[in-house]
Amino acid sequence: MVIASAQALPADQHGRPLDPAQALALLGPLGAYERLLWAWETFGEGLAITTSFGIQASVLLHLTSRLMAEQGARIPVIWVDTGYLPPETYRYAAQLSEQLRITPHVAQAAMTPARMEALHGRLWETGDVADLELYHRIRKVEPLDSALQHLGVTCWASGVRGSQTDHRRSMALLDAVRQRWSLRPLLAWTNRDVYYYMQEHQLPQHPLFDQGYSTVGDWHSSAPDDGSASGRATRFGGLKQECGIHLPGLMGEGI
Repeated sequence: MVIASAQALPADQHGRPLDPAQALALLGPLGAYERLLWAWETFGEGLAITTSFGIQASVLLHLTSRLMAEQGARIPVIWVDTGYLPPETYRYAAQLSEQLRITPHVAQAAMTPARMEALHGRLWETGDVADLELYHRIRKVEPLDSALQHLGVTCWASGVRGSQTDHRRSMALLDAVRQRWSLRPLLAWTNRDVYYYMQEHQLPQHPLFDQGYSTVGDWHSSAPDDGSASGRATRFGGLKQECGIHLPGLMGEGI
């Protein structure tokens, strides 16, 4: 867990510094919806949700849609669109957005895919971790941080779960990421929890789920589970598990 000085992090919507230890003690026993409600009551319009419209994205989006309907909350849903997502993801995003009545705020890099490839080549093909990190900084981290800045976000909630990567296993429910609060309402959820929640609320599966994908990001860096690798181990050619969005660092540093 990385908690910076509370003085260096955003205050709550009333201008009061947040006590991380007190917040974590409060959040621990709560369910996912109650954690989101706490974040709305604490940060107000400084709260945002991030989504990838991936395999399990519908759970957090459904919880957010419910919160907005029941509380009259205005919560931006930020979607980082790299420009390299599979066609199935774009169609799934349209389907879920219509069903849940949300309008995503699309965050995209200032540099187009064509320009990036002209200047840097196809960074995901080199087998060099440094090139992947540059790719992720350009197409994911910087667009997200820019959107958070533009929208005045002080706390953003994501659907990450502890079982997904080694780094996420060490995460806390509330943490500091690039000088903003980051909330993980689903951190302890299992695949079974996700499955039953989607069944209960009749949420559609991502089209690539039936093709063996347990996680999906960009078309060139995602693969179905093949027996030798599964989950996040199928991403980025096995070179790394994190794209940098959930890694701590100074705002503007990227990865």
